[in-house]
Amino acid sequence: MSIAEDFEQNGFIFEMHFMKHTLAVAIFLFFAPVFADAPPGQKLEIDHLLNFVEHSTCRINRNGKFYDGSKAISHIKKKYAYFKNEIQTTEQFIELSATKSTMSGNYYMVECGDGEQIRTKDWLLNELGKYRDSGNS
Repeated sequence: MSIAEDFEQNGFIFEMHFMKHTLAVAIFLFFAPVFADAPPGQKLEIDHLLNFVEHSTCRINRNGKFYDGSKAISHIKKKYAYFKNEIQTTEQFIELSATKSTMSGNYYMVECGDGEQIRTKDWLLNELGKYRDSGNS
């Protein structure tokens, strides 16, 4: 094989290799927004709310069954993972992950020491307000 033929063959292989990697990068950049998460400020707030629920002594009523914080958080995290691409604000996190059943449409309720039940949405929005007021956000 002559030098010219060798260069032509290896140049073609290099060109194909380069094009393959360029295409992979282009595909990643095109689809990167699909794998987005909440912006960093909201991520801190969401993490705070997840921790708040998990360590709460209140009980979450989901479709007529009560769960403690450590059990309730598992379900909320699953919904968060499912809706993650749609969540851009902490309020959207609450609405999509911790407000109501997507199957039955029933609102999740929370019961703390006094036995009164309120919507988890209101409970979490209240905690979010306290968190923001404390300057942590």
